[in-house]
Amino acid sequence: MGITLKGVTWNHSRGYVSVVATAQRFGETHPGVEIIWEKRSLQQFADAHIEQLADKYDLLVIDHPWAGFAADKNVLVPLERHLSAEYLQDQADNSVGLSHPSYRFGGFQSALAIDAATPVASYREDLLERHGHRLPDTWEDLISLADAGKVIFPGIPIDSLMNFYMLCSTQGEDPFLNEDTVISREMGLKALEQLRELASKCTREIFDWNPIQVYEAMSSRDDFAYCPFAYGYSNYSRSGYARKLIRFTDMVSLGTHGRLKSTLGGTGLAISAKCHHLDIALEYAAFTASPGCQRSIYVENGGQPGHRAAWLDEEVNRRTNGYFRATLPALDRAYLRPRYSGYLHFQDNAGDYVRDYMMNGGDGTAVLERMDRLYRESRSGDRR
Repeated sequence: MGITLKGVTWNHSRGYVSVVATAQRFGETHPGVEIIWEKRSLQQFADAHIEQLADKYDLLVIDHPWAGFAADKNVLVPLERHLSAEYLQDQADNSVGLSHPSYRFGGFQSALAIDAATPVASYREDLLERHGHRLPDTWEDLISLADAGKVIFPGIPIDSLMNFYMLCSTQGEDPFLNEDTVISREMGLKALEQLRELASKCTREIFDWNPIQVYEAMSSRDDFAYCPFAYGYSNYSRSGYARKLIRFTDMVSLGTHGRLKSTLGGTGLAISAKCHHLDIALEYAAFTASPGCQRSIYVENGGQPGHRAAWLDEEVNRRTNGYFRATLPALDRAYLRPRYSGYLHFQDNAGDYVRDYMMNGGDGTAVLERMDRLYRESRSGDRR
């Protein structure tokens, strides 16, 4: 009798086709094994509780802020107990930024970083040239291009919150440095106002757009030439994927603080603690995250690898018009979000306040006070 494993991931070529391809190849080399991947929308993926998914699926593609909950509740397999020290050391040595350690919390390795991402800049080279604009290099350049109506960026709550973190961290103060307040009033107000000013120069459509929708608009329409920060998708830098090619690069510098320090994203491959075929699941996970698979099957089928060897590979960069080499510096300096067990209560709600301020202005101090209350609630226990 054969072995069947079920996995769940998110509904985009980057998140779905890549793991379907690795599952197909794994099945070819392991007769009698079938791995079936299901997909959910990006929003459903973000909203789904990991404990519920672990009851239904053997394999889970997860975000690293779940690492603390996974360690606390033991809903995922602790990979450090099952994979060799040599294998995990290779993963650590070849991490893209903090991607690999982002899934390790309290000594518990909840996932392997099969996908690496952070907000980066992107542009339509043809439109910049057509309208006589140069690629922005500073925040002031960005504002000038936004004044010309050529800038968009994702403005839904989660991305607004991540960009708030980015501006705080870039300007010398990481959020969540103490247990009572998210950020100092001075820094928080500055970051809110910077986001509001930039958003006020963009189409109101951005407040309903996630990064995928931003890239779809940039590649299918001819009115937006530049995005200063959105989680990178190498798919749109590949010839033939969309109507128009999007090029990716590092972000602008902000005053004397250097280039923007965006908030690390990406996804990891985890195994449910209830998986009945653990040895096979471990072998498949190790195969998918291996350097050989990451720079071949995985990336060739739309994936955005988490292993550094793939980011530096000449063929991978040729296929993606240099996406990986151009954006790697942004990954290497990206800010790592909190991962304590109750953090997602904060993340799921705080972005609404930031987005509302970006849209409507108002009392920035009140926004920060609401965020602080959420933060204290999240630290008092798991609210999910």
